[in-house]
Amino acid sequence: MFFFTIRRILASVFVLFASSFLVFALCAASFNPLARFYTLQPLPPPSFFDAKRAELGLDDNFVVRYFRWLGNAVTGDFGTTINGTPVADQLFPRLMVTGRMIVAAVLIAVVLAVLVGVIGAVRQYRASDYVFTFIAYTLIALPVFWFAALLKEFVAGGINDLFGSQVLYTIGEETPGIGAYGTPSEIWVDRLGHLVLPTVSLALLTFAAWSRFQRAAMLDVLGSDYMRLARAKGLTYRRTVLKHGLRNALIPLTTVVALGIGTLFGGAVITETVFVWHGMGEYLIKSGIGQDDINVVLGWLLVSAVFVVLFNLIADILYAVLDPRIRLG
Repeated sequence: MFFFTIRRILASVFVLFASSFLVFALCAASFNPLARFYTLQPLPPPSFFDAKRAELGLDDNFVVRYFRWLGNAVTGDFGTTINGTPVADQLFPRLMVTGRMIVAAVLIAVVLAVLVGVIGAVRQYRASDYVFTFIAYTLIALPVFWFAALLKEFVAGGINDLFGSQVLYTIGEETPGIGAYGTPSEIWVDRLGHLVLPTVSLALLTFAAWSRFQRAAMLDVLGSDYMRLARAKGLTYRRTVLKHGLRNALIPLTTVVALGIGTLFGGAVITETVFVWHGMGEYLIKSGIGQDDINVVLGWLLVSAVFVVLFNLIADILYAVLDPRIRLG
């Protein structure tokens, strides 16, 4: 297991290196750091642009620029924004905001996907299976922004009216200024109230697709020879399903979850926009793409790539835990 993990870590480092190269190449081809100066009136003289190109290192060849950027990024230095503010000082606090929503959404989506997928497979073609299938396909068909708006408009108001107080919040990741006067418990409860709706929005739409994969994997396992053999040996149906079936059926879901992290980051951008969260999504749209700032976009994409590669590494290790034969591959 130790050497298997080491091999996967080394492979992940190589993948991350290749990802950073592609990210830099795409951004270098798509963004012009001098574009905003061409809109100035009157237009600056050519000497101004020559000085700016030298200042930003744009006269160097692509490989030199890439390794200079990569060397700084490894140490946590993603450069500065067009306003002169370090990107890292803004990106990492926003990462914590987005991170708690994504982590909570993944946990909820995985638990629901496993439960619904297993129940649907075990009770195939029964009423519960048809109900879960209908719900899953309905959620899959809903646009993220529309579903989030529905929760914001109707669910929050209904629950708040039911409790007679503000329980669920629809704007922001926390009440403005609560960090200055609130106790740690009050801050935690406040953030939890702001976290519920965005997390539910992201988790439900994600779980819907994952549950279909889990159901299909479980159906395949239930029809396998070793499951019939376990039943023939006298094991109860529940023990056979939970001990032998579920463990093998989780392997495909592990793959889907690992590959779905990138999609979750994309969904988080839309969800943060609907609920006015000051996270990575807002930072990318407003400070990066909105202002044509290459350093912001580079930092955002690299951090996202790190998370995707990290979750795929975790998935590889989970494969070996779920099926020890994989370690010998």
